[in-house]
Amino acid sequence: MRRGPLPYRRLVQAYEAMERTTKRLELTDILVQLYRDTGLEDVEKVTYLNQGKLYPDYLGVEIGLGEKLVVRAISSAMGMSASAVGELFRRHGDLGSAAEEAARGRLQSTLFMEPLTVAKVYSSLDEVARASGQGSQDLKLRLLVSLLNAASPEEAKYLVRTVVGELRLGVADYTILDALALAYTGDRANRSILERAYNLCSDLGAVARAVAEGGLKGLETFKVTVGKPIRPMLAERMSSPKEIIEKLGGRCSSEYKYDGERMQVHKKGKEVKIFSRRLEVITDHYPDAVQIVREEVRANEAILECEGVAVDVDSGELLPFQQLMHRRRKHGVKEAMERFPVSLFFFDVLYLDGEDLTLRPYSERRKVLSEVVPGGARAQVAPNLVTDDPSEMETFMEEAIQQGCEGLVVKDLRSPYRAGARAFAWIKLKREYRSELTDTLDLVVVGAFYGRGRRAGVYGAYLLAAYDDKEDLFKTVCKVGTGFTDVDLEQIPKRLEHLRLPHVHPRVQSKMVADVWFVPSLVFEVIASEITLSPVHVAAWGRVKPQAGLALRFPKFTGRVRDDKGPEDATTTDELLEMYNRQLKKIESGEAEAV
Repeated sequence: MRRGPLPYRRLVQAYEAMERTTKRLELTDILVQLYRDTGLEDVEKVTYLNQGKLYPDYLGVEIGLGEKLVVRAISSAMGMSASAVGELFRRHGDLGSAAEEAARGRLQSTLFMEPLTVAKVYSSLDEVARASGQGSQDLKLRLLVSLLNAASPEEAKYLVRTVVGELRLGVADYTILDALALAYTGDRANRSILERAYNLCSDLGAVARAVAEGGLKGLETFKVTVGKPIRPMLAERMSSPKEIIEKLGGRCSSEYKYDGERMQVHKKGKEVKIFSRRLEVITDHYPDAVQIVREEVRANEAILECEGVAVDVDSGELLPFQQLMHRRRKHGVKEAMERFPVSLFFFDVLYLDGEDLTLRPYSERRKVLSEVVPGGARAQVAPNLVTDDPSEMETFMEEAIQQGCEGLVVKDLRSPYRAGARAFAWIKLKREYRSELTDTLDLVVVGAFYGRGRRAGVYGAYLLAAYDDKEDLFKTVCKVGTGFTDVDLEQIPKRLEHLRLPHVHPRVQSKMVADVWFVPSLVFEVIASEITLSPVHVAAWGRVKPQAGLALRFPKFTGRVRDDKGPEDATTTDELLEMYNRQLKKIESGEAEAV
């Protein structure tokens, strides 16, 4: 290991060599030599720059320079017009290469300027990233121009690529871990020890510094810490319960897989931080989730995983993931929270009041989780089923889908939490029967459910049925609670009042029990995301699969009451089945997106 500051040109030499090869072993060898040439004071900085960043993701510090500002900086540093730089950019398709060519043609020379060091580049970029408020754009421009003035053409290329987030080295974190293991322990096999440390802290620069300074012994200090996200465990995919049960060796736990945002929740007293699947801080997007954790999680210090799912404020039904995207805007979070509040469905606990639980088996973690999250209106443990029976698992999956979920995640009861790993200890069960729906349907109102919240005192959702013209029956296909305006909520109950019954109508078949029943008469036009199998709804019962009917996933009222149609003119169960099979064939032939 060298002493003294590392010249930036040495880092650029490594980048150029990496860009010339597509072989992973060669990439690793280049990085190994780079680390051996790097002094201890620069190891963290080099590692972050190799990742194309300045800090670990969870700190949320981004360089954040737009192309227009970078073009201005190149123009100023190289003594050419912005339009000329823009032309170079269009020709190369890469702003870094444009900067390199511009630097070769500039009048002033860098021969008599002080060479750039990694420390200088890093500190300047850090200042750029942290600049905010009035005058920040001018400060960022001056800092970048100063770096480019001192840069060689090759250095200019990689400086620009770094600031616009397009380093293009093809170096994954695991390649860097390999290089660190070889450079500082002499054995690639030790990568697993470095990887464990990285998975626990999500900070590759800190791991690099620790192993460079103390070898493997330096990694012993890494442990699960509230406030530092753990890299998430990931699931493999399989297509049938039978395959999964065989793969996991018998009894296993199936959990609902919600259509929400995966969250890693860190709680320390009243302080709560929430990290996304990519370990970005998303706490500010979910103030309601923060409050739920404070009130519902029975622990002083804890790290838990959950799915945040959007909920219809009036009907209480789960909504598609897309509704949560309103939370990701810079403005309007409060309004989005009021329109689309979240419920939290917890599925793992990784740390509890001083104890690291990641090495304990899933069955034990699940038991602890149920004690930490006893279950409330907005926070509960994800439902699960422990079984070795494929048919039980299939039925459970159909129930999950009917509840608005995507399917199941099936888990090995004996498995520890393998942070950062994609393993067959967790397996996603994708649906074999999936049919995307693009047409509207005309369905008959046969029942209703009382509302809550803003809909207290009116109906919050309606039970709808398709018409079976062979049996002259109305068979339920969905419960719809979205798409209604305030006027709809006031007027529709009035139209249904004279149709109200004390019991289910004899021409209606339903396994679901409504709060109120109606004579089949009024027809709604609805749209939905897809047709699914259902153990709850009875339209086309047993015609695709035993003990299952067809149902709509995420149905929505289009705003049209079809007064031009009588109940027997509604969508039939045969039509519903035909739509299901038609769309299913598209998926099987590759015309639709795979599950």
